[in-house]
Amino acid sequence: MISAPGTKVFLACRPVDLRNGFDGLAAKVQQVIGADPFSGHLFIFRGKRGDYFKGLYWDGSGMWLIAKRLEKGRFVWPPIVDGAMTLTPAQFLVLIEAMDWRRTIAPPPPTQPILV
Repeated sequence: MISAPGTKVFLACRPVDLRNGFDGLAAKVQQVIGADPFSGHLFIFRGKRGDYFKGLYWDGSGMWLIAKRLEKGRFVWPPIVDGAMTLTPAQFLVLIEAMDWRRTIAPPPPTQPILV
């Protein structure tokens, strides 16, 4: 997990086209969030369906592109508004675990066994 001191987590509240890669999301950081993608902060973007997100992070030597898609269910997102919001590290951890951060309830375990 990205846990450098002083790292902020920014969440773009409006869904974006997640076909974007490094360069497209870096442009979205500037346009939507109004920040520098090379600032060392974590920037999170959600998809339209709510079950997928991508994140962008500069660690000083290169850009990280992280993604997570849920097999079942959706992430609990804040209301869709223009701009972005800042999340605490705890809120971000609850978000990526697909827990309802308003009730702190973990999603049920998968019913089908995972084949290796």
